[in-house]
This record gives sequence, structure tokens and C-alpha cells, in this order.
Amino acid sequence: MYSDRSGLVLGFHGCDIELRDKVILGQEQLRKSTNSYDWLGHGIYFWENSPARALDFAEELQRNSKKRTQKISTPAVLGAVIDLKHCLDLTEFSNLQILKSGYETLKDLLETEGLQLPENLKIGKSNELLMRHLDCAVIETIHNNNEPSNRYDSVRGMFTEGEFPYPNAGFKEKNHVQICIRNPNCIKGFFLPRFNVKF
Repeated sequence: MYSDRSGLVLGFHGCDIELRDKVILGQEQLRKSTNSYDWLGHGIYFWENSPARALDFAEELQRNSKKRTQKISTPAVLGAVIDLKHCLDLTEFSNLQILKSGYETLKDLLETEGLQLPENLKIGKSNELLMRHLDCAVIETIHNNNEPSNRYDSVRGMFTEGEFPYPNAGFKEKNHVQICIRNPNCIKGFFLPRFNVKF
């Protein structure tokens, strides 16, 4: 009942400056991510209300460019005005119950076929579960069971990530809200983010 969103949110996508400019000029579209480890399932990803985190991510991609097919020569941020519409918001208690149910469905399906559940994995020296194979599979299972009658347009989740900013902190330096857009019609427009000026 409360999954349909009213109002608009701002999302920020970290990318190369060339892609940013082409999208703003209408010469190219953002592509849906379909990796098996996508944190919120398949779709177009944005950081909610955090252009600085989007830029940090693009800079991180540039530093690790040897591991990627899409190179970043100049990190940049693309802004988007987004209507989440029918949203699987994983910050809401009732939707976490849907997530649990999706896990049980996936588990039963794989057991029937004699297959193992995918796992979320840490990579390198990080303590974070950066490769979210299990989470992606659970969310995609939910989408597959809902379509087409109750299709989600977007998925939203909050993640704790990074180092602790001070001893005994309850927060981490890279905490963020991420949005995954499944329905590209949720994106109402793109813009070039501006930064604060003195007034």
C-alpha cells in the first residue's frame, strides 16, 4: 500500500566525463547493470542525494581501471531527477519481510534443482561484502515472482560501508543510500550538478 512513492528524489551517478556529457546532451543512455553481484539487483544505479559519494566512486573506478572494461579517464558525476514510483524500499520494515520471503523462495527453487545458494563475498583486504551474489539473486527472484502484475519500478537500500570515523563509532565513513532504477521512465531528467558558492 505504501510502496508507491510521491515526490521526486535526486540521484547521482559516478561515471566518466564523456559519458556524463553525452547523456546530458541526449546522445547516449545510461545502461542497465546486469552483474550477478549487483547490490540491489539489475538496473541503473544512483547514490541518493550524494554527489560527493558518486564522485568518490568514480575516482575509485579510475584507480582500479585495470579490472574494468569501461575505463574512466576523468571522473565525473551525472545528476538525475527520479520518481521512484512503485519502490521496493529496503529501509522499510515490511519490505524486509518481502526480502526474507524472496530468500526462502530462491532457496526452495535451488534445492529442487540440486543447486547451491550463491554467496555474498568480500574482495581483497576489504571487510565489506562487496560482491553481493546472494542479495542480487534474492532481489531478482522477488522481481520474477512479481511481474508483470505487481512490478517494482525501483529498489532502494541503505548500506554501511568504509572505516569507522572515530573510536566506538556507530557510523561508517561511506554509509549511503543507493537506488536501483529498473524502469527507465522513473528518470525524469538529467542535469550537471553544481557545487556550493559563497553568498
